[in-house]
Amino acid sequence: MSKKWDVNSVRDVLHNNEVEILEESPMSNGHGHQFKGSDGEVICIYNSGKLVIQGKNQDRVKSIFGLSISPKSKDSAPVAANGNRKVFVVYGHDVAAKTQLEAMLRRWGLEPLILDQLTSGGQTIIEKLERVRSDANFAVVLATPDDEGHRAEHPEEKAHRARQNVVLELGMMLSVLGRDRVAVLMKDQIQMERPSDIQGVIYIPFKEDVSESALSLAKEISSKGIHIDLSKV
Repeated sequence: MSKKWDVNSVRDVLHNNEVEILEESPMSNGHGHQFKGSDGEVICIYNSGKLVIQGKNQDRVKSIFGLSISPKSKDSAPVAANGNRKVFVVYGHDVAAKTQLEAMLRRWGLEPLILDQLTSGGQTIIEKLERVRSDANFAVVLATPDDEGHRAEHPEEKAHRARQNVVLELGMMLSVLGRDRVAVLMKDQIQMERPSDIQGVIYIPFKEDVSESALSLAKEISSKGIHIDLSKV
């Protein structure tokens, strides 16, 4: 049985997926409610709970509501079963590694969600994280040796570790997506400390360039139904 929608739930989905609503109003025939998006999208919710997508960008809008979409042309990038190709990227201070990862994901037809590129809308960092974490279908965590640390009074245990924000966001992604949809790319050219109390997380090492991890990462993402043409990786 198909899901029955209401005006508030439709409005929430549009907001959470950053579809800008230019206008919303009751239908002239009294049979439902209509939303018009800034890019030409038209979303109709009928009193029966049925949802109908019209106007432009229909496949994108259908995908965010989990509706079936029209077949893609052979040149189009394949989409996941639920249409979600968004990958949240967690990063520290290694700008080069972040740039390499973003470029790699875009080549694969994925949509990286990178915190400093997302509009804040007056939100704090933690509020932005809470808003976008549920949008992602997979998360890639860049664990680079940005900090050093050791137990108090044990300087001999000093080791490199990821930034605290990276560990926090890793935990948030695990809580939302589960450990099978989170991959940690760990720069292991030097001694790196892994976050404690986390078992079963996918760790993929690289030394100098993120591209060293490309095939392993692409296989992990593809195994979750987010198709990537591995022959082109």
